[in-house]
Amino acid sequence: MSYQDEFIIQEPSAFEGKTGKVIVICREGLVHPDSHDLLWESDALKWIIPLEAELHYLGRYNGEQVFTVELEEQHFAPLAPQVSPLRSFLGKLPEGLFQLLGRAAQISEWHRAHRYCGYCGGVTTLVNNERATSCAHCGKVYYPRLSPCIMALITRGDECLLARNGQWQLPYFSVLAGFIEPGESAEEAVRREVMEEVGLRVGELHYKKTQPWPFPGQLMIGFFADYAGGDIQVDGIEIAEANWYHYKSLPNTPGEFALSGQLIRTFVQDRALRNGE
Repeated sequence: MSYQDEFIIQEPSAFEGKTGKVIVICREGLVHPDSHDLLWESDALKWIIPLEAELHYLGRYNGEQVFTVELEEQHFAPLAPQVSPLRSFLGKLPEGLFQLLGRAAQISEWHRAHRYCGYCGGVTTLVNNERATSCAHCGKVYYPRLSPCIMALITRGDECLLARNGQWQLPYFSVLAGFIEPGESAEEAVRREVMEEVGLRVGELHYKKTQPWPFPGQLMIGFFADYAGGDIQVDGIEIAEANWYHYKSLPNTPGEFALSGQLIRTFVQDRALRNGE
């Protein structure tokens, strides 16, 4: 019997009664019953959730309605729960479930950050039937925001370029990445980031896929980039080390739970197939 793991995002007004599963969020991360169960039954929280708390509808997971709510420790302490940072679940959960938890964290962060208007300081309220808050004083509307980022695996024959960020605690290598600047296309961002971080020129770009990344709210856009010239010159700010690696001899790299790991794995499989392996 296969494990069901289907998450369907729905509009805020699509729920039918506030019963189902609930994801509890706090400043430190996810508040959950135990190591095997990450979602609460709504009935278990009836006397825990204060009246002023906002319950946000996320969609359906395996056919069941799911909501999220942010609580303070004083409210959830009677449940004697576990509290875990979202990052601790990377690579350990089915894709749909992790996407659901990431959505809960991002919606909670958006609501927390927009309780007051950034223009006039007025109190905001949720907009009916829409994922937005509105200022009662000046009318400014705030929607959840995503920060688009590019990821690029530069390839040169049977080699790919992998880099190590100096701020990473673990000694592993990954693809180049960076935020898209205002007024810039994703393709332009790839070329700029590659030049800034390692001093290389790239030619043709090949789009792979995207991935939501809730730390705290990015949309990763993955590319393969053909090497076009230049010698590696790391910027010494973000990148501490960068090298060309043969597809048969790679350093420690991210797992397939991350788009960067998927790009690397796809490259390895492609080169092995081309070489008749």
